[in-house]
Amino acid sequence: MQYAGFTLRNNLVVAPMAGVTDRPFRQLCKKLGAGLAVSEMVTSNSLLYGSAKTLRRANHQGEVEPISVQIAGADPQMMADAARHNVDNGAQIIDINMGCPAKKVCNVMAGSALMQDEPLIARILEAVVGAVPGTPVTLKFRTGWNRQNRNAPIVARIAEASGIRAIAIHGRTRADQYMGDAEYDTIAHVKSLVGIPVIANGDITTPQKAKHVLDYTGADGIMIGRAAQGRPWIFREIEHYLATGELLPAPLVSEILQVCREHLHDLYEFYGEDTGVKVARKHISWYTKGLVGSAAFRRTMNQLPDVATQLAAVDEFFGTLAEQDARLSYEDEAELPQELAA
Repeated sequence: MQYAGFTLRNNLVVAPMAGVTDRPFRQLCKKLGAGLAVSEMVTSNSLLYGSAKTLRRANHQGEVEPISVQIAGADPQMMADAARHNVDNGAQIIDINMGCPAKKVCNVMAGSALMQDEPLIARILEAVVGAVPGTPVTLKFRTGWNRQNRNAPIVARIAEASGIRAIAIHGRTRADQYMGDAEYDTIAHVKSLVGIPVIANGDITTPQKAKHVLDYTGADGIMIGRAAQGRPWIFREIEHYLATGELLPAPLVSEILQVCREHLHDLYEFYGEDTGVKVARKHISWYTKGLVGSAAFRRTMNQLPDVATQLAAVDEFFGTLAEQDARLSYEDEAELPQELAA
């Protein structure tokens, strides 16, 4: 896929998710089939540039290109400065967050709250595009502020006129949060209005759903968030299905144990062992959700204090699973993660 001046492996994008799409997770998703992975949201507040969290989020060492960094804020000048700062620190694409529905973000008029102020949107987009003329800028937003004000078509036209190179749209309004089902009619309408690439996002949990959304909306690509948590191989499954019309067999338990272990080691190295163990707990929970015996395993695993016991527990759980079935088999499909990216 041609995207913002880059040639991607395919049209599958990892959604930016706070606390999830750190460098280890982005790298893993790219390895398992994603064409692009967008970073966690980085603040536009320069006072926080030196914080441990912001420095980690801006760490792209060894990352597969292109490197896309999402910035958030509501002040055009601060957003422009943040764009320059992140480009100076390795960003090759700047993505602007106008999709996050979280109260703490919207309360400062950032994220999806910006969709209430179309003139401000234009000022922010023009400021950021102008600040980094040699770097493509993309935009992530929702269908509107609420169902009575689905202004995504207006925002999309503002974006294109401002020099935004691609847009991603989550098929819910800010008021919807993550309730109900994503709707794709608005995304299809936006696609008919603009000439820049449109990426569809929301409730894409299977290869079949991915094809349906692409066909229905005419979108140039799809973005997947929470459905990739604990199942990063969903990207290669979708890639294969879109290319062949056939579903890949479920992965071998032994392979997923290896994927999980490598991911955990990356987390320990990236965060340090103490923090790494804590961050790893949520990823282990996602890897095991819906698998036989996983509920009891997660309760025990969350009490384990160090790397050695955590890895041993993971080995034992997947070892027991492999004795029952060589391939991954979910006990309850309803327990599988649902895509809830902003």
